[in-house]
Amino acid sequence: MTSRTPSGQARTSGERAVARHGWAHALVTVLAGLLAMAVVAALGLWAAGAADLPDGAFAPVVAATVVTAVGGTVKVTGSAGDLADARAGLTVIPLSVTLTGALVIARGFLRPLRHRAVAGAAELAGWAGRVAVLWLLAMIGLTLSARHTFDISLGDDTLGELGDVFGISPQIGFTTDVPLSVFVAVVWLAGVLILALLVSRGAPLPAGLLRFQTSVRPAAYAMVALLLACVVIGVVVALVVAAAKGHVRETFAVILLGLPNLVWLALTIGLGATWNGRVEGPFGLPMPHVLDEVLRTPDVSELNLRTLSEHDGRVWWLLVVDIVLLLAAAFVMAARSPARVRAWQHAVHMAAALLLTVFMICLVGRVSAHYGLSVLGIGDLGGGLGAELFLRPELWGAVGLAVPWGLVTGYAGALLARHVRRRGEVRSGSEG
Repeated sequence: MTSRTPSGQARTSGERAVARHGWAHALVTVLAGLLAMAVVAALGLWAAGAADLPDGAFAPVVAATVVTAVGGTVKVTGSAGDLADARAGLTVIPLSVTLTGALVIARGFLRPLRHRAVAGAAELAGWAGRVAVLWLLAMIGLTLSARHTFDISLGDDTLGELGDVFGISPQIGFTTDVPLSVFVAVVWLAGVLILALLVSRGAPLPAGLLRFQTSVRPAAYAMVALLLACVVIGVVVALVVAAAKGHVRETFAVILLGLPNLVWLALTIGLGATWNGRVEGPFGLPMPHVLDEVLRTPDVSELNLRTLSEHDGRVWWLLVVDIVLLLAAAFVMAARSPARVRAWQHAVHMAAALLLTVFMICLVGRVSAHYGLSVLGIGDLGGGLGAELFLRPELWGAVGLAVPWGLVTGYAGALLARHVRRRGEVRSGSEG
């Protein structure tokens, strides 16, 4: 007769539960994630005034926003006839929508796996595969629905008169690159599921990967906590500013669409990173206004602590906030690590985790937008009826700064946590 240990019986029952309810729960997970993202995107776009878009454009714009939130590509197209030219482009990730979807999907993915110590690689792959298949089908439908075309008014000046004379009716629209967007969305989902397994202390891992949880899981949890803390602080600051200065609707648009874009940018700037950018035309950065002031120049501008402080000395508080947040993250990482991990090892783990975090922010925080229109050569594509906004990091400088910050705060956090009793720690006197 074959005997089973309690842990073996629990593992078997857990595997059966996942197998029995896998497809239904995977469907709920995918639908919940997409619904949460769509609601946040719709509310943010409504607050930004997109509900007034003509010809039923609101729903396609919401779909396009969700697609870009998971890394999809939206192509902006322009058409103005034979006597005119129109060009446009947009690259931005609405990270508020991204974060919402990631949190909901991660929670749904982990729910059937809770209260388990170990899970087989085949079981995890099968459960993730169910979610991925349904996610793939949903994203195909979403990307196909994310397309629309708008008419552009030429105004009442010379361009408008020329348009009336020659019958020019410029249009601008958007569509999605379906194969690329679906592929990137699946990669995004894989990243969310892997990160969920790394961050959650209660999520099971295959036996062969258990040796990595000592170094990886506390650091991953600390970085996610750091990013979420930045968002929470940003929400509080935005609400206070809205209450004091008004512009409530615009503030909620920023919170629901792009608050992580701003606060994670601020995190890297507080570390000493430099971003390059330029704003021209009616485009602008929503808040704080100092960003728009620094970037609205004839040439490409640098965005860092020095340039921002020339317009507002309070920017130096970013440095103080970063120090406090990084020390707190390092403390949490050390407190969640086994007592045998030494302070210098905490420093190395923190440096590696912060490097990857800053690298991720630099990749997803880039912004690029432009449009232009000319009729018979009047109205330069880069000016006149044109506008441009871009923001990109000095990548290697930002990543390089993350290493010393991680080493110093990681070591300090380990010292602060040395008297904290670790979870699961066994004192030497009780060892058998």
